[in-house]
Amino acid sequence: MENTQTMHEKKIADLLKGRPVFVTGADGFVGSHLTEKLVEYGSVVHVFVRATSSGLLNNIPHLRESIKVHRGDLTDKQAVVTALRALKSDGGKPIVFHLGAQAHVGESWGRPYETVGAIVQGTQNMLQSVVDIDLDLHRFDTAGSSEEYGNVRDDVRHQHRFDQNGGLILDERSPINPQSPYATAKLAADFLTRNFNRAYGIPSLVTRMFNNYGPRQNPRFVTGTIITQALSCDVIKLGYMLSKRDFCFVDDGVMGHINVALFGEPGDVYVYGYGTTISMLDWYNMIIRIGQEGGHWGPKELQADTKSRARLGSSEVEELRVDSSKLNQLTGWTPQTSWETGVRKTVEWFAANRNRWISRVDW
Repeated sequence: MENTQTMHEKKIADLLKGRPVFVTGADGFVGSHLTEKLVEYGSVVHVFVRATSSGLLNNIPHLRESIKVHRGDLTDKQAVVTALRALKSDGGKPIVFHLGAQAHVGESWGRPYETVGAIVQGTQNMLQSVVDIDLDLHRFDTAGSSEEYGNVRDDVRHQHRFDQNGGLILDERSPINPQSPYATAKLAADFLTRNFNRAYGIPSLVTRMFNNYGPRQNPRFVTGTIITQALSCDVIKLGYMLSKRDFCFVDDGVMGHINVALFGEPGDVYVYGYGTTISMLDWYNMIIRIGQEGGHWGPKELQADTKSRARLGSSEVEELRVDSSKLNQLTGWTPQTSWETGVRKTVEWFAANRNRWISRVDW
């Protein structure tokens, strides 16, 4: 007799096979892995990627014959409408996975207008276009961010949850306190998503992933920064090392999106991640150890520059740890990839694909 998990996985496969889906940010890190998984499930996959003069697909060229590519910018409503009309012509009840964004927290200070435009106006354009063309959806999943929670404010500390050791636990009801233009824009997009659900009945909902990592991630994020420096340098230069994060491997993050989009309640919010925190220093030490064990590099020296490589002012977020109980109880979703396994897979990808990242680093 099939167990519950196997039956749930079969249900996912049945619901996605032949279903039209639409992925914004499909050539990005999480978006490319999600697109890959949807193709694997046999969905009719439409992707919306930023239009460039080269037309180059960096992360999904191997899927080119299996997807329908729409090029445009999320801030260009006409481009969005045109792409969604093509999705509508496929019939059925499509799912929209809205992941497109300027996703680097640090860069959101240097590129605030682009960040806010892509995330807030982009989400507005997507939602309004669904209304304007009367697109009948199964779900509209807006990707939020753990950064929306920011730091604990003293005046609402009593509204937070802590474990017996004082560790912060974040869930869907935790107070929000964004610390960057990126986080604030994500929060605005979250509320727009829920506004359109209440006003127009769009079956839209929000997912907040906690610190995805894995192959193909931009090397300017912390995991890639550590790995690419370790592959190239004897001295590794990083910033503040005492903050704690809840790292979730990208394959698990993708399945979180899929579970929410298939079974989540419209108008609701779902958070998910690994469920445990680790300090940046311990994360660094794990990566270095695993890389050494794999023969990718030798001993390294760490230089932690807490001034020039820190976030602006006092905007550093100290601790992010998720309680995914709500999603688990709804779908049975749990992370399947241990940190050891996820880090090893990530190191191996960067080691084998130097040409994919060397021009993008900013050590």
